Amino acid sequence: MSQEDANLEARLEEQETFEPSDSFVEQANVSDPGVYEEFEENWPDCWERAADLLSWDEEYDTVLEDGNAPFYEWFTGGELNASYNCLDRHVEEGRGDSVAIEWEGELGETRTYTYSELLDEVEDFAATLRDLGVEEDDIVTLYMPMVPELPIAMLACARIGAPHSVVFAGFSADALATRMNSADSEYLVTCDGYYRRGDALDHLSKTNEGLEGVEHEVSDVVVVDRLGEDLDHDLADNQHDYDELVADHEGSSVEPVTRDAEDMLFLMYTSGTTGQPKGVKHTTGGYLAYTAWTSHAVLDIEADDTYWCSADIGWITGHSYIVY
Repeated sequence: MSQEDANLEARLEEQETFEPSDSFVEQANVSDPGVYEEFEENWPDCWERAADLLSWDEEYDTVLEDGNAPFYEWFTGGELNASYNCLDRHVEEGRGDSVAIEWEGELGETRTYTYSELLDEVEDFAATLRDLGVEEDDIVTLYMPMVPELPIAMLACARIGAPHSVVFAGFSADALATRMNSADSEYLVTCDGYYRRGDALDHLSKTNEGLEGVEHEVSDVVVVDRLGEDLDHDLADNQHDYDELVADHEGSSVEPVTRDAEDMLFLMYTSGTTGQPKGVKHTTGGYLAYTAWTSHAVLDIEADDTYWCSADIGWITGHSYIVY
């Protein structure tokens, strides 16, 4: 073992703790340690604090319905839209020119979206999906790397009430087919390829291989052109170029669909390491409340912070702490 590795191992064994300064505690979103007791003693009504961080179209009647365990229901009677909570309300509150996403690709290229710009992109793609025939409660599969079009597609799906199922781009063709079959998903958004460690990877060929294993008809496939001239590809009859479709719907206005708190926001599959992948349904109200609360109270994120998350959006951490 090198001296550097030995030093690192020694550091990992340390139990030293560092208390935050008083000034840091005072400016934190949650500065009173009594919040622990509050959540312990006031369960489950304590979660009203989390729900208050969201914008509701219709206020909920009950925080938690637990009479049919283990099928718990959160914020029953409430109605809201995830896309509105992520975008519209920030624009309406005067933060439209604030940066929502800063993206840097592997080759150093950058793209920045303000909340207003991101809302425009989401509305354009939401209109695109509707024009393709996507309806409320249709599950749209997203098989994409870490490009801005992925969160745009997720929020566009949420806007029209179509749950998304994100498949990690590093997964195999078989994994794509398995998840599309399980979800009975007829719509797919993917890309031609992407860069990894300097190499241009052909993602569309893997996508097409996966589509051969889908046991039902796939109505439409939208393909993001990520690699440009670095990869030549031909699109099948049911495959469409993302940029061309979106250009046809530029300037669209798509009102967010009101969803019940218990309506599905997205489907996420387990990795399948111990058997067939299992689709885990994440509902709108409870999921958004938990994500908003943990971002606020645990990560201490504030409106003027620049925040980076190292996760891939293909996993739940990326869903929760990059997109939603």
